[in-house]
Amino acid sequence: MENNSPKRGLKWGKSGQKKVILLVCLLLSLAGTGAAQGTEKHPALQISHLTGDLFVYTTWVPVDGAPYPSNGLYLVTKKGVVVVDAPFDTTQFQPLVDSIVARHHQRVVMNIATHFHADRTAALDFFRIHGAATWSTRLTDEYSRRGGDHRAEFLFDRDTTFVVGGYSIQTFYPGEGHSHDNIVLWFGHDRVLYGGCLVKSVESGGLGNLSDANVTAWPETMRALQRKYPQPAFVIPGHQSWEAGSIGHTLRLLKK
Repeated sequence: MENNSPKRGLKWGKSGQKKVILLVCLLLSLAGTGAAQGTEKHPALQISHLTGDLFVYTTWVPVDGAPYPSNGLYLVTKKGVVVVDAPFDTTQFQPLVDSIVARHHQRVVMNIATHFHADRTAALDFFRIHGAATWSTRLTDEYSRRGGDHRAEFLFDRDTTFVVGGYSIQTFYPGEGHSHDNIVLWFGHDRVLYGGCLVKSVESGGLGNLSDANVTAWPETMRALQRKYPQPAFVIPGHQSWEAGSIGHTLRLLKK
């Protein structure tokens, strides 16, 4: 695991207007992705056991009058819990930590953001204040710096393997797609691929937020992902369900 001159004491910038514009673009684009339009109620925070010591946590924000889900992942180890990304509903930062402590009797020791959008980075300051090491790629940090957004304390430049409590977590940058900086995480012990927003759920009828996307490069990025991890047991997209077939579905959406 590399420690590339970690930055400490990073501060918020003055980019409120840009954040609002980005969030509006995100919500408007998600509204056309086929999200359920009913009045079904969801818990504010849902934690689902995936396999082994891996859990998916889901929060919702209202989109076009209906709740729209966002996924993150966490891994429980004997040395603490590694949380990937952030709750979409920012009121659920503390409930997530409280639930982890109550359920697993472990504290969060690491948080990894998979790209610079707020639904992935918004909890970086929260986790850092609560004693977790926060990580992102240097490219993600550059985009966050430009936007005055939340930034990780520690940075890595290349594909990196973290080892925590006997578990290996491999980061992989397959190329541009949903954003210029999107990475995925591979949990080899359980053959779980966390695709984040690069990968679209089979529920999705569209590509979602394209404000920072490279749609031209995205298909080859997905093929690179397939070559790197040809037979994952699970693929977790950034939003909606994690049924089998999400990588192929993403490629089909890109062909439209």
